[in-house]
Amino acid sequence: MTKLTIQEILDEKEAGLDLELLSGAAGLSKTVSVPRIQKPGLALAGYTDSLHPDRVQIIGSTELSFLKMMPQEKAIEVLHNLCSNNLSCLIVTKNQQVPDYLIEHSEKGGTPLLRTRHLSSNFIALLTRFLEERLLPTSTLHGVLVDVLGLGVLLQGKSGVGKSECALELILRGHRLVADDIIKVRFKLPAVIFGEGMDLLHYHMEIRGLGILNIKHLFGVAAIRERKKIDLVVELVKWDDGKEYDRLGVDEKTFSIHGVELPFVRIPVAPGRNISTIVEVAARNQLLKEMGYHSAREFQELLEKRMAAAAHLHSHSIIGEDLE
Repeated sequence: MTKLTIQEILDEKEAGLDLELLSGAAGLSKTVSVPRIQKPGLALAGYTDSLHPDRVQIIGSTELSFLKMMPQEKAIEVLHNLCSNNLSCLIVTKNQQVPDYLIEHSEKGGTPLLRTRHLSSNFIALLTRFLEERLLPTSTLHGVLVDVLGLGVLLQGKSGVGKSECALELILRGHRLVADDIIKVRFKLPAVIFGEGMDLLHYHMEIRGLGILNIKHLFGVAAIRERKKIDLVVELVKWDDGKEYDRLGVDEKTFSIHGVELPFVRIPVAPGRNISTIVEVAARNQLLKEMGYHSAREFQELLEKRMAAAAHLHSHSIIGEDLE
């Protein structure tokens, strides 16, 4: 199960969470494993059965006002009962002034207390989006991910079959590299798979005979992408004369990543075949399919109509001969 420490959430800058630590630094190693958050209003009123300690707890204006209405001794008791559940962290919104006893209790119990300038509703949306992206399943795949005509094409195949060379020619045609060799894939709701390069390998590609190339430096920033949704999986295989390959394309195959079924094609590689052109055409064909136009099926339907018409004419000619 993927987990995030409170320290990692605090250090996040790109998501715009804008968090600061007020107290409870000893608990920054605590983790969050679910993307949902909770407002502990009922728990502050004494009803803790519905409390989920593993979720981030948001304290907004309502919760702080409720605490300030209580006698301080009662508020301290309520906070003690709340924090005794080993909460992951508390986050105060709207840059509100935090009572000293809350800061002291957080420090004493090792429960991280953070604060953000955002309104509760805005912050909940930002944090949920960030947690959903970071906590959903991730894995790594061997291959090359290229943005072809806005379509994320994952090239797979055995080592030495020509994946990187194919991707390099696609880049020369104006398409964009996302990742080479090792691709970090991430599941994202509702059923989308994103791919990106590993930190060390970003923008780099290995071409046998040339070594490691920096695509960003060679072709500019327009030739790269940080991440891309994977829309099509293409497997490159060495041509085998004794093997049958799909010649019509009527039956659609899929490739599963984290339970998401992606369109899949297998392209045999042989001398004289321009693989990059075939991959580009496969991407164009997939775009047509997504628009509801299936070339192979349309051809099959047309062929079946012609055959049915020919059979109909043939049957009528036989009946005419019998009548004579």
